[in-house]
Amino acid sequence: MVKVKICGITSLDDARMAVDAGADALGFVFYDKSPRNINPLEAAQIIAKLPPFIQTVGLFVNEEIEKINWTADYCGLDIVQLHGDETPEECLEVNRRVIKAFRMQSIVSIEPLKKYQVSGYLLDAWSPDAYGGTGKTFNWEMAAAASQYGRIILAGGLYPENVAEAIREVRPYAVDVSSGVESVPGKKDAAKVKDFIKQAKGR
Repeated sequence: MVKVKICGITSLDDARMAVDAGADALGFVFYDKSPRNINPLEAAQIIAKLPPFIQTVGLFVNEEIEKINWTADYCGLDIVQLHGDETPEECLEVNRRVIKAFRMQSIVSIEPLKKYQVSGYLLDAWSPDAYGGTGKTFNWEMAAAASQYGRIILAGGLYPENVAEAIREVRPYAVDVSSGVESVPGKKDAAKVKDFIKQAKGR
């Protein structure tokens, strides 16, 4: 069964709601240009109150490796997601399992994946204005082709209405959603989160 990550968590209420709805992982954005940005203290306080077996993921964009590792230790993150222009060598310096994000513009966008020795590859829509959370989709055939390199986490423009179709087409290891289940940026909509997870897991 496909895994589901709810990203852009900014409150304990949203975190608990997502867990109760069946989320496998929660994402915390440590990027000050994002409307879903959270500081390490707030993230640590939320993570400390989560039940066991829920994976916590910290999202960073072109951050110093030392700060990434410090934040991961301080917050108790399980996984680090790198959403910027990080090199394969920088990924190896992170002291957590790493998900490397790639923004898909054309089929050649999947070529760099083979250079990275990471736990998973997150594929998102390319945008000149943002490193993610745009709510835009991309050609899912590229994601299906990228699966030859490892475990694929599909993101970008996923909603309760299209996630089941996306999973059928791509057969990803996991799906990642942020803006597609929000009432406003940074605030999750409980009904949308529940419906998204239900559609993704075929319940």
